[in-house]
Formats: sequence, C-alpha cells, structure tokens
Amino acid sequence: MESIKSIFWKPDPAAQLRKCNSLIRSNVRSLDRDIHSLKATEAKTKTLILQSSKRAQRNPSQAKQAAQDTRVFARELIRIRKQSARLATSKAQLESVGMQVREAFSVRKIEGSIKASTGIMKDVNTLVRLPELTGTMRELSQELVKAGIIEEMVGDSLPDETLMEGEDEEAETEVDRVLNEVLKGKLGKVEEKKPEPVGTEMPGREEEQPLEEEDEEEVELTLEQMRGRLEALKS
Repeated sequence: MESIKSIFWKPDPAAQLRKCNSLIRSNVRSLDRDIHSLKATEAKTKTLILQSSKRAQRNPSQAKQAAQDTRVFARELIRIRKQSARLATSKAQLESVGMQVREAFSVRKIEGSIKASTGIMKDVNTLVRLPELTGTMRELSQELVKAGIIEEMVGDSLPDETLMEGEDEEAETEVDRVLNEVLKGKLGKVEEKKPEPVGTEMPGREEEQPLEEEDEEEVELTLEQMRGRLEALKS
C-alpha cells in the first residue's frame, strides 16, 4: 500500500524530517554509549598501570617484568584514547549533519524546493564508513536521498586512512609521556629498580618465579579482554 501511495503522492516533508531526526538521535545515543564504555576502560587501564608500578616497588625482583607490563598497558591506553577521540569527533560531525538537515527542511518549507548539499553528503559519506554507525547511517542516507538533500551515493567508498586505527606500535616517547602522566613522574623509579645481585637471595626466593609467571598470564588475559571490548565497539 505504501509503495502504491508513493507513486501518486510525494513523501510528507514533516514525516521525512521526523525520521531523519530519529535516526540521528539514535546514532548520537549509540556514540554516547561507546564513548562512556571507553572512558570506563581507560580508567581501568590507568588502575592496571598503577598496580604494576606498585608491584615493582613491593618486589624489586619483579621490577623488570612490571616495567614491561606498564608499557604494554600504556600502549593500550593510547589506543583507547585515540578511539575515544575519533568517536567524539564523529559525534560532533553527526550533530552538525542534524543541524544542516533541519536547516535544509526549513528552507524547503519557505522556498518550496530544496537543493542537494555537498557538505552534508561529504559528512554522511564519512560517517557511513564508521563501523559503529554503518547500518543506521545507510538508512539515514537513503532518507536524505529521498528528500533531495543529498544525491545518491554509488557504491561503497574505500575506507579513509584517517578513519582506520593505526596498527603500528606507538612511539616510545608517547608511551613515556602517558606513563609519566599516570604515575605522576614516578616512571624513573619503576624502571631503575634492579634485581638483587646473585648470592643475596632471600628465603622464599624460589617461589617468586611461579608468581611472576602467574602475573604475566594475568596481564595477557586482561589485555585480551580489553582488546575484545575495543573490537566489540567497532563491530
């Protein structure tokens, strides 16, 4: 019935605007949830860095392993912050699209016609490539095409390199900066801890090696869980 109506009657502009606004709000809420989740993960990662640092101070024999762990967690923290910044930028861009869409419908109401906006089309084309928004942004782009606000996009655009998360290892200087920030300048103390010289073993030293292996396994498990949450946000 709706398809038959569309042949004889033009779409209702008010209904189109309501649907566009609904899709935009839905996407904004989705981004807000992802950003909130990343903030929680960031706070947990900071705690893990602090715990590794304290472990090094309590047990000098584990200082080397603890220093490695803090740097691994610092790299994860850098990735989390980059993704959070990308989502915040996308949210601002999406809200800008919403304002432009409402303005376009207002002009249409006054002038009785509407012109395709290359600015909105560019923003929508960027946002539709975000894994977090792909489905609903495609639906929004279809509605905007029906309303004449953007032209129909032919095919899928290749992912923009600026939207892809870098796989390269973060610069050591950036890792140092993050560690100094979290540890409040105590980075040197963690890395300068050295194992006791041979021959000065304390009683119970033979039990420390299994403990270090357990700590390393725990670190790997924690990192795997964190990366799983990050991947889940992208899917």
